[in-house]
Amino acid sequence: MLERLFQLNAHNTNVRTEILAGVTTFLTMAYILFVNPSILGETGMDKGAVFVATCLAAAFGSVVMGLIANYPIALAPGMGLNAFFTYTVVLGMGHTWQVALGAVFLSACLFFLLSIFKIREWIINSIPLELRSAIAAGIGLFLALIALQNAGIVAANPATMVGLGDLGSPAALLAILGFFLIIGLEALRITGAVLISILVVTGLSILLGVTQFGGVVSMPPSLAPTFLQLDIAGALDVSLISVIFAFLFVDLFDNSGTLIAVAKKAGLMRKDGHLPKMGRALIADSTAALGGSLLGTSTTTSYIESAAGVSAGGRTGLTSIVVAVLFLFALFFAPLAGSVPAFATAPALLFVAVLMASGMAEIEWSDITVAAPVVVTALAMPLTYSIATGIAFGFITWVAAKTLAGRFRELNGMLVALAIFCVIKLALF
Repeated sequence: MLERLFQLNAHNTNVRTEILAGVTTFLTMAYILFVNPSILGETGMDKGAVFVATCLAAAFGSVVMGLIANYPIALAPGMGLNAFFTYTVVLGMGHTWQVALGAVFLSACLFFLLSIFKIREWIINSIPLELRSAIAAGIGLFLALIALQNAGIVAANPATMVGLGDLGSPAALLAILGFFLIIGLEALRITGAVLISILVVTGLSILLGVTQFGGVVSMPPSLAPTFLQLDIAGALDVSLISVIFAFLFVDLFDNSGTLIAVAKKAGLMRKDGHLPKMGRALIADSTAALGGSLLGTSTTTSYIESAAGVSAGGRTGLTSIVVAVLFLFALFFAPLAGSVPAFATAPALLFVAVLMASGMAEIEWSDITVAAPVVVTALAMPLTYSIATGIAFGFITWVAAKTLAGRFRELNGMLVALAIFCVIKLALF
């Protein structure tokens, strides 16, 4: 049955290798079980329900990817997108988390339609590669600011807006230790470095009496507080159009980049650069995002950590199925997730920020019409506390820079239309 479903022999793999790869991928991305409830919980969502939704969304998404596309790519609620959900849409713009879930649902519907009608390539090709790199880097800087705040390393300052926090506090010291631990473990190529750091910092905080221990294993909490609680009608408000498109664009770029990177590492990409079953993979991803919004979590997307499983030999969807089973097993560890303080997950956010900021290396800095929009995009996200605003500033600056430099021919119709839309949105709303 497994051979018929996943074509193991054709991919030069076997069940044992696929299981090992699945376990490896799970260990590298299991930190989301602790980080996602911590971030979304700040909106007022029930953390226990978010934990269950995270497990189920990851399991559902990974199963869909494994069965539809037969790719060794696992899915879970995306980093950056969960921060956008909480800090921009809910805490920044003042919308309820139910409305934010509605926006996630609508963006997933658009993603699904784009995948079905194969419009994805046109949209991605319309956005310059440098801007896509800037968006990823900007999200990284946004996550870094949130991480430093959660750790108490930076704090509000009436004179300078932001300043140094109390580095002598237990939270700050433990967070710094956790970040250094991740760096060391990653440098030594130890699987699950982020997860190990979170558990070590949590254990130390409990032993030192900084936080309370809530247990390890129990029956899963109720999903009822978040299940089908999305407000689609509220998300149709005009002021949320840019939010829906921000969810869409970030998921589209992030997912496409992840699929290409992991598939290339797994040897699934053809010599001409074409990725077989790309359409199926995108349909799986958008379906997972739809399911996640119904369960009660931010956008579910493909994880670049899947590359760890590929390095361990994973080549088929069986790897993703194994990841899904492990996420279902994790449902019984809700008390452990509830014991993890924000400063224990802060190092994970900061580490993800480091990875996302690496895209800035691809920028052609000698071209000012490229460098200026890139810097504006990346800086606007943390400084305005909004990913959507950063994307808008990036589109506007890119079009303005190219136009004023007499290089209007380097623009395309969609990019110009997006810039005009962003100007209108920022002016009116």
